[in-house]
Amino acid sequence: MCWGGKVVGELAKSYDLKAIVMMHPSRVTVDDIKEIKVPISILGAELDKQSPPALLRQFEEVLSTKPEVDSFVKIFKGVDHGWTLRYDIGNKDAVKQAEKAHHYMLKWLSKYVKC
Repeated sequence: MCWGGKVVGELAKSYDLKAIVMMHPSRVTVDDIKEIKVPISILGAELDKQSPPALLRQFEEVLSTKPEVDSFVKIFKGVDHGWTLRYDIGNKDAVKQAEKAHHYMLKWLSKYVKC
């Protein structure tokens, strides 16, 4: 999440991880994505100024040229950077969006990470 996306992105440039999920990543570049070697899911926010949808679409475009790397990119509408962690629990829509992102994250990781 956030700057942690940069960290897992760096680690995913090798085969040390089985899969990664970036939620509202920050400081991740197109060049970082070009070097990813493991399955990656990127969950972004429509209103994110740190990793705007245009950048996430560039990530998706790069990943589409790498058939050896399974990938999934989703942009959540109406949410801002940090929406999966910092939300008003009294706001039903905010809770629903965060829960939806958590579901995508768990589904992705359970697909690739077996105990």
